[in-house]
Order: sequence, then C-alpha cells, then structure tokens
Amino acid sequence: MQISIVVPCFNEQEVLPETIARLTQLLSSLAASHGASGHSALYFVDDGSSDSTWAIIEAAAAQDPRVHGIKLSRNRGHQLALLAGLLTVPGDAVVSVDADLQDDLAAIPAMVSDFRAGTDIVFGVRRKRTVDTLFKRLSAEGYYRILKWLGVEVVFNHADYRLLSRRALEALGEYPEVNMFLRGVISQLGFRTSIVYYERQERFAGESKYPLRKMLALAWNGVTSFSAAPLRAITSLGFLVSLASIGVTLWALTVRIFTDRAVPGWASTVVPIYFLGGVQLLSIGMVGEYVAKIYAESKRRPRYFIDRTI
Repeated sequence: MQISIVVPCFNEQEVLPETIARLTQLLSSLAASHGASGHSALYFVDDGSSDSTWAIIEAAAAQDPRVHGIKLSRNRGHQLALLAGLLTVPGDAVVSVDADLQDDLAAIPAMVSDFRAGTDIVFGVRRKRTVDTLFKRLSAEGYYRILKWLGVEVVFNHADYRLLSRRALEALGEYPEVNMFLRGVISQLGFRTSIVYYERQERFAGESKYPLRKMLALAWNGVTSFSAAPLRAITSLGFLVSLASIGVTLWALTVRIFTDRAVPGWASTVVPIYFLGGVQLLSIGMVGEYVAKIYAESKRRPRYFIDRTI
C-alpha cells in the first residue's frame, strides 16, 4: 500500500530540515511495520516561498528518493497549495500535515490502520488546545460552534490534518470552486469516516504563517462558502428594523402630542436616518461579499500553476 504525505510550505526554512527528518523516519517505520510500501513518499508543496524553502527541498530530494517537491508559480494560499498537492501526488492514500510539527506525527500510523480497515477519510482531531493562547482557543472553538449553528458540516477542532483514500481524492477533484475551504468540502464527501485524536504540540521553530488577519479571512471564507444564513439574517434584520422604526415613530408621536418636551422634527428624522442607514450599509456589504464570490467563480480562472516538480 503506497502512502503519500503532502506538506504545504510557505517560508518554513527554520523548521523544514527537522520536518523532513521526522517524516522520513516515519516512512521508514511504516515500511518496517508493513503499514506502507517502500514506494511511499513525501511531497512538499512550496507555496511561493521567498526564503530558502525550495532549496532545502531540492537538497533533501537529492539525498533521499522518497522526498519530492512541488513548486507553485506564486503564492496561492494554504488551502490551494494543499489542494495542489492532494490532486497531484500518487498513492493509495494521502495524508496532509502542516510543516510546523504542531500536529503529532504519531497519529499517522493510527490513520493508516483505520484506512486499512476500510475508512476513506480519517480526521486528525486535537484533544485540547492547551498550547493555544486563551484568545485563540476561545475564538477557534467559538468559530466551530458558529459554523455548526449556521448548518456548515465541519469536524470540531479539526484543521487540515487528515488521511484521504484515492476514492475520496477523486471525489474532491470534482469540486471546481476557487474559494476553497477544505474542512467544509471534505466533510461533505459522504464516505466512511473516522477520527484519530492527538495532542497538539508547540511549534518547533519559526513563526506562524497564519496571523490573525489570515485566520479571520479563512473563517469568513468558511462561512460564506457553505452557508446562506447571513443573507437570510438580512431579511430577519429588515423585519426587526421595520418594527423598531414603527416603534420609534409611535414614540415620537406620543412625545409630540402628549408632552411639551419634543424638539420639532428631531426624533422622527435623526433616529430613523442613522438606524436605517447603518443597517442598509451592513446589508449591502453582506450581499456584496456573496456577489464577489459569484464573480470570482464565474471567471473560471485556474486555481494554481505548478512551476516545477522534483
């Protein structure tokens, strides 16, 4: 059974030598235990790095035939870089793992075992988030709960550490969308799944390539790619605003007719203008986000180009 391990990389020169060493050792262990064949290999996807990431991959490939590289023509983002690897590499099953060594590699043999038992998709799920900051832990777990509330199928505390069978990969290739959110797409494939729990580790070296800005962008992409709930919320908000506007109007009339404290025209003019104006801008922005996605998908542009492979 041939296992391929896909590792997306973006400016990972500090941690990459250790990542390569640990993963090659893992392949040797799998081969020795007959969990995988000797043709199993590593595939590092260079997502347009500006440091020596590609040079390190080339050097490792020259020393070990099990190490391969896929270099994208430019930076396309983590999700598309990972997708490029998944849809390019061979193998009966493909494991995806980040280069930072925070995902415990000891979970991979358990994933392979589940695959051999007939499972097409094995999700690597964190037991807990003790290595995360309080803000990141609360925001991440809150985000998963929001996605579930909006009707998006995702596995709680699962990122992009998983095993996919060849059948699952072929099904994934049928999704042509540009705004790719793999955690949501793979959960919709519908094949037999299982979960392997692992302990999240500290980053071995280097800095995170997912700052708050990118995390928020990924989170927003997940919501707008899989749920129309925000659009429906606009309808509900419009109804509530209409009721509130009627209430403000009745209040203004009451003050005007039954008291002498009313400033002529102030309440009935200023309050509805500010209130309705803010709601309208919010609604237009929300609709605009979905229109932008339609625009990007309608152009049918290629999601990535592979510059070279080794």
